[in-house]
This record gives sequence, structure tokens and C-alpha cells, in this order.
Amino acid sequence: MALLIVVTFIYKLVQMAILGSERLRQLSDAGALDGDPLLSTVLFFCLFGFFAKFWTYKGQTLGMQVWGLRVQNSDGTAIDLWQALLRFLVAIASWLCFGLGHFWMLWDKRGRTWQDMYSSSQVVQLPKNIHKK
Repeated sequence: MALLIVVTFIYKLVQMAILGSERLRQLSDAGALDGDPLLSTVLFFCLFGFFAKFWTYKGQTLGMQVWGLRVQNSDGTAIDLWQALLRFLVAIASWLCFGLGHFWMLWDKRGRTWQDMYSSSQVVQLPKNIHKK
């Protein structure tokens, strides 16, 4: 969410620099800025870039690191950019189907979600590192 807020803030600053604050206020009051397709596109690509970077680099977003989860191929290697794109798009479709694609893991014998199946990847629980002094 923080990423989306920051990107939107920067987008609005650029928009204000181009159009001017008075014109931007007029457009906003008229409702012309509601559902801005350019902003939606920018946010979509930024969100994909965030997930793709983390998934293809170490297999973990910041939240996944906290929960000890990792996205990977069945051989333990990091997923590639194409797999990240498939995971991202199918996860969106899963949410649009009221989360059915995410709940699918409850019925799948291997515990896979739709994005796991379509991207040929898996989410694994990493072992806890216990450091004794």
C-alpha cells in the first residue's frame, strides 16, 4: 500500500506541475480525474514491478520474509520474469473470483493455488532459524 501511495503522490505532483494547481482542482471538482486510466496503468506496472523484483530475486516479498514463505520452482530455484507475470495476473483473476483461486489450495492435493498451477511454481514454508547462545 505504501508503494501505491507514494507513486500516486508523485503522479499527482507531476500532474500538478504540468496542468497547474488551479486547473487540476477544476478537473477534480468536475470529476474528470475519477478513474484516471493513466494512473491505473502506472500503478498496475509499479505493483507488478514490486512483486516481480522480489519474487525473481530472492523469492520473497517483505511480508513473505516475515511469515517465512518463499516462491520458487520445484527444484528450489527462483522463478523467472514470465512466471512472475503469470503469478501476478492469475492472482488478480483469483481475487476477481472472490478469492476462489487462493482458496483452491484447500481442495488441491498438493495445496496449490491457481497462480501456483499456472506459473509452475510453489510457495514453501522455510524452516525457522533458531540461534542458541
